[in-house]
Amino acid sequence: MDPTLKTRTISGIKKATPDLSPRLQVAAKYILDNEADFGLDSIRETARKSGVSAYTLVRLSRQLGFSGFEDLREPFRHALVSLNAPAAEVPWLEKWQGADTGALATAASNSLAIVSRSLERQSPARIREVAELMTSARDVYVTAMRASYGLAYNFQYVGRMALKSLQIVPRQMSSAIDELTDAGPEDVLIAITFTPYSHETIEAMIYAKSRGMRLVVVSDSEIVAPGLNADHTLLVSTNSTHHFACNAGAMAVLELLLAMLVEIGGSEAAERIETYEQLRNGYRAYWSAKKNNSF
Repeated sequence: MDPTLKTRTISGIKKATPDLSPRLQVAAKYILDNEADFGLDSIRETARKSGVSAYTLVRLSRQLGFSGFEDLREPFRHALVSLNAPAAEVPWLEKWQGADTGALATAASNSLAIVSRSLERQSPARIREVAELMTSARDVYVTAMRASYGLAYNFQYVGRMALKSLQIVPRQMSSAIDELTDAGPEDVLIAITFTPYSHETIEAMIYAKSRGMRLVVVSDSEIVAPGLNADHTLLVSTNSTHHFACNAGAMAVLELLLAMLVEIGGSEAAERIETYEQLRNGYRAYWSAKKNNSF
């Protein structure tokens, strides 16, 4: 089978989605958000998980130009052959296989695969374009809520050393919208959100677009909310072996963006980073055995 068929199928689904009926849009979004499950599951199981009928899945398949559900699913099923390749190439995982450590081996294998899939979805050109958009903006805001807030905080904490206009919202007890009231077309909002999507983050994204801001979304889907069009979407995989999302892939993609910010920042960014380090060392931010020997 043509290895690019899955990519072309996904592209076709994305292109067709805005013109589909509401129920078909639900089915299309499920496929885009759950590529691996869709490749494995039967039509009955897919209908149960997506919340639509089997008939709706057949209708979607035909509207996308396929003869039926099986033909639509086949590119996704074929692509699963290579999904877990990274884990198979890590010898130390074999030592983790056992009655007491099998769950850990599965989780470790999943994390490796998640990072690989997330990075594979990116392109150097897109990462550079997003970084250049950030460096040319007046102010760059990054927002996230709950578990995703940790990703946003780390990205802002490290990134501001290379890009002084980078700031996190919300701060303290305010809302993101409170802190975007002075933002406009010269500014950029980076929003991080994964299924189930944060209401506060979606509202901030909608508000940002109403202000003319440029919007960059880090998410597990290109269809986060109907009618909400991001300027750039950095897609990541978040499947996990437990109830909550695995953020390893998202962190890896954000690290790419940080590396690009430092590269674009050149000598100015390097000087800012050096200044931060000197300041921290001067105020004893880091523990040292030579300076802390009173015990």
